[in-house]
Amino acid sequence: MQITKTDLIGVLVLNIDVFEDSRGYFFESYNKLKYEKYFGIRTDFVQSMQSKSTKNTIRGLHYQVEPKAQAKLVHVLSGKILDVIVDIRNGSPSFGKHIAIELSESSKKQVWIPVGFAHGFSVLSDEAEVAYLVSGFYSKREERGIIYNDNDLNIDWKVNNPIVSEKDLRNKSISEIDLDFIYRD
Repeated sequence: MQITKTDLIGVLVLNIDVFEDSRGYFFESYNKLKYEKYFGIRTDFVQSMQSKSTKNTIRGLHYQVEPKAQAKLVHVLSGKILDVIVDIRNGSPSFGKHIAIELSESSKKQVWIPVGFAHGFSVLSDEAEVAYLVSGFYSKREERGIIYNDNDLNIDWKVNNPIVSEKDLRNKSISEIDLDFIYRD
């Protein structure tokens, strides 16, 4: 197991042990005790989500506010995506900055996204299936979003003619969101 810290404090890329042979592969996609010990991830996941999307789809940028804020553990079951995370913690040295990480079925990498970040992804392959565990139940009342093409964020989603839901097209820019999260050192 290997951990890579990112430019956004708290967001981690996890390279987990994969066992391959002539039959295929096997790995633990989550083990509470190991993730606490090796990665310092101490959370109780309460819901598992999965999506299937076609090429050029952009989902996000999503987050939920308290009392239903969500930390996420994301990985790709099939295909390839560009996973994008934006720091929205008031007072953070990286507030308003983002990172983009390619995740794929072949890499088996996972991304740990703590509370206080907006998250989205674009589909780079013909199709992609994405799975993630979350620490808070989905709540329409607490869900929020940032528009994918926010000029202040200037995210290169690496897709042409993006396919975006009507709901996501109504998201605000980062300059319009409430500062619901406080950065704590």
